[in-house]
Amino acid sequence: MAAPALEYHALMREMPSDERPRERLRSRGPDALSNAELLAILLRTGSRGENVVALATRLLSKFEGVNALGRASFAELCAEKHVGPAKAAQVIAALALGQRIMSAQPERASVRSPEDVFALVGAEMALLEQEHLRVVLLNTRNQVMGIRQVNKGNVHSAVVRVAEIFRDAVRENTPNIILVHNHPSGDPSPSPDDAALTKQVEEAGRLLGIDVLDHVVIGRSGPASLRELGLGFAKK
Repeated sequence: MAAPALEYHALMREMPSDERPRERLRSRGPDALSNAELLAILLRTGSRGENVVALATRLLSKFEGVNALGRASFAELCAEKHVGPAKAAQVIAALALGQRIMSAQPERASVRSPEDVFALVGAEMALLEQEHLRVVLLNTRNQVMGIRQVNKGNVHSAVVRVAEIFRDAVRENTPNIILVHNHPSGDPSPSPDDAALTKQVEEAGRLLGIDVLDHVVIGRSGPASLRELGLGFAKK
């Protein structure tokens, strides 16, 4: 009987420099990194046969996400393979600090209308010279959990990948999203491409169990809601 194949994980130094978490953090910022990659930076090193990203991925899987990992005890982390007291202390300290920052922040902004979206991002986006597509991540109370940029340039269904729109919502387990993009012309009137993209995204959201609450176009005169205009969204 043939021996089982061994799984191989490339060492960090074997990976292209632009794929290493630290280098990607430096060049693209933390929003471009997954939870596993951010955790890998905290862990710093892996071991023979398991690079640091693979180690981070295993820990997130074992503890079922970053929130549960933040509740793990020092002993529980130290009991994991390739995690010693130093790594356990680094992870616990970093996640505890993050929790303290969150608890010290004021109440999260809520989004319940196109005007709320405009108040959140409109002042900046109305002045952009290119189209930018962003996704507002919302919890069950429609409070803003984050804003992620998805695309820069032409915003229409032939260019934008639907998977990219939902990537962070799936990764961070947020149940609701709002699409928002700007029209550099200043006129927020939705185009046929805007409606087509909205239809495509809403259909994908239904399959993923993520509600697409609206698609808001930002212009210098204010916002336009595709849901309010009956464009792209299925009639209820």
